Amino acid sequence: MNITIVGTGYVGLVTGACFAEMGTQVQCIDIDATKIASLNRGVIPIFEPGLENLVHTNAAAGRLKFGMDLTAVINESDIVFSAVGTPPDENGSADLKYVLDVARTVGRSVNKYILFVTKSTVPVGTAERVRAVIGEEQRRRGVAIPFDVASNPEFLKEGAAIDDFMRPDRIVVGIDSNKARALMEQLYKPFTLNGHPVIFMDIASAEMTKYAANAMLATRISFMNDIANLCERVGANVHDVRKGIGSDPRIGARFLYPGCGYGGSCFPKDVKALIKTAAEYDYNMRVLQAVEDVNEEQKEILYRKLLNRFDGELQGKTVAVWGLSFKPQTDDMREAPSLTLIEKLLAAGCTVNAYDPVAMPEARRLFGNRIACARTIYEAVQKADALLLVTEWKEFRLPDWPAVKQAMKTPVVFDGRNIYDKAELLAQEIEYYGLGTR
Repeated sequence: MNITIVGTGYVGLVTGACFAEMGTQVQCIDIDATKIASLNRGVIPIFEPGLENLVHTNAAAGRLKFGMDLTAVINESDIVFSAVGTPPDENGSADLKYVLDVARTVGRSVNKYILFVTKSTVPVGTAERVRAVIGEEQRRRGVAIPFDVASNPEFLKEGAAIDDFMRPDRIVVGIDSNKARALMEQLYKPFTLNGHPVIFMDIASAEMTKYAANAMLATRISFMNDIANLCERVGANVHDVRKGIGSDPRIGARFLYPGCGYGGSCFPKDVKALIKTAAEYDYNMRVLQAVEDVNEEQKEILYRKLLNRFDGELQGKTVAVWGLSFKPQTDDMREAPSLTLIEKLLAAGCTVNAYDPVAMPEARRLFGNRIACARTIYEAVQKADALLLVTEWKEFRLPDWPAVKQAMKTPVVFDGRNIYDKAELLAQEIEYYGLGTR
């Protein structure tokens, strides 16, 4: 089978490399000439464990190719996947410009049956808009070439995307024709042979499933952050509360860890888009609006704790920040809590010394010389008045606390992910502030 994937960002590149690994012939298309040139040289534009080796192996085997001209390969393809970006508009809705641009190109150039699959996260109704655009372009050409549209949302976690793709919990496919179903069954046969389920449904339900899944996970995070904040006020311990409710099989323990807010390319964007979609249908998503509000406030929790510790006087303070990416195992800083935190610190007159294992190039791009970019965790804490842990990288779990204390001007730690033992730090004569405990 031959497939084309348009967009070589996070979703497109992982999807292309993984399908190629299963023996499919894959063409990855992107309009970014620099990115395509880099990929053809074997340079991977994103950090994702295992992806570089997968791309190199399959490119060398001839199963994975990169180019810029969709029209040159479209008629060699059985399926074309749209994996282009759907960034949020100013009003929070998903911008479908790039998805519809791909559909126009397909409509203008296809001369045989094709299955168009949306892989990007798109609002309910996008497939019908894609169908209309392809049909319109064909009518302008005076042709009526058969085609189908399907939805195949991704459920990839950054930092574990290869494993998620190769061993998925579920594969969701929205179709409305037997031919489209047969093609998707053929494409995913290597996965079903290994027992991974493909769930077929109508297209609108598939589009909604992606948003609903991310919205539920975001809800659990904001719920626990709300509970953690209340625990501090009433004298409860959120660690015990989390264990107590997580042991209920109806609830489960996953995504019940309090923190300093969620970020990334999915949760913030998808929650906003689902709220906007509901508004377009005259419905108010009250729970999700609260989820969004809690998360935006939670991104400032470490700043508020720091401000309280220093009695509102942060001018001239040096603050060390460990972790900049929105989660471990990625260099992605989109909507990361660190962005909100650092901007607040800079506005208060602080000097910020930041360190992240892989996101430093992105930090330099975003902040320039407004912050100091350290080379190690210990360089970051030199003469610091406070240390703020933002992202729970493994490298941060067992630091040399005596060395940290000696390097700092004021040995005080604000743990935004509750990964440290308060008693251990207090024994080292280091002040400790976590989330949801007293």
